Amino acid sequence: MGLARLALLVVTALAVVALLFVGGRALLGMLGDAAGETARERSSPAPDGGTEADTQADAETDTETGAETPSASARVPTVRIECIAETCPLVTVRVPGGDVLLYRDMARGEEVSYFEPELDVVLSDAATVRVTENGELRPQGAPGKREAFTATAPD
Repeated sequence: MGLARLALLVVTALAVVALLFVGGRALLGMLGDAAGETARERSSPAPDGGTEADTQADAETDTETGAETPSASARVPTVRIECIAETCPLVTVRVPGGDVLLYRDMARGEEVSYFEPELDVVLSDAATVRVTENGELRPQGAPGKREAFTATAPD
């Protein structure tokens, strides 16, 4: 019986080592593929003969005026809410007639941003949060007062 248990233990150990080896190779292969794709994307030629990085840099800076223009990654959220009090009581954000995106208290320094076309926002205490709607700071609410509004993204 002792020899059978030992053989079973050796076979189990070999199976575990084989699984770790196969899993490690698969993980490294996926990471290598992802790194290779990223490098290819960076160095792929753009239609005008430059690289994509050159094209992106050109898009971010206007060559005539030297002014920077916002890139696609610098989207402005429809609503951004930042908790400025120790605790911000119940903050609710939802898509009208749809999903509830936020329904909870927030802690100091916590921020949330949403990019949906239309949002209903309810603040239990409007003085405890700083709300930015489409990049514009909304007026601070009165302490202890509930505030509800609908934010719509610009066209």
